[in-house]
Amino acid sequence: MAEQPIMLPAPREQRLGDACHLVEADLSRPYTLAEIARHVHTGERTLSRLFRDEFGMTYPQWPTRTRLFNAMVMLAEGATVTDTAHACGWASTSAFVDVFARAMGTAPGTYRAGVLNQREERAPE
Repeated sequence: MAEQPIMLPAPREQRLGDACHLVEADLSRPYTLAEIARHVHTGERTLSRLFRDEFGMTYPQWPTRTRLFNAMVMLAEGATVTDTAHACGWASTSAFVDVFARAMGTAPGTYRAGVLNQREERAPE
């Protein structure tokens, strides 16, 4: 499987931006679409449509992509796989490893080691 870059689109619509900020502030908390809609004072269907129209993905897909993106950053900074899994909201390390490997085509520990090795190779002596 070819590795696909993880990109996070920026919301243009204010309610969608507010929804994204709410979720991103605490990735370990699993918000439902209904909870988010109440926080941003809009309907669930409207918010669901905004995710599809602006991001080309459903609400359940968006937090997973956001959590994966943040996991990549944490791993690249040297965090352990377990710490990353919990900080990014996975219930277990094994669930995180499974989702990460399916999305990225490599295990998170392998990804972490590769990034850290590349940094060491580029570091000036």
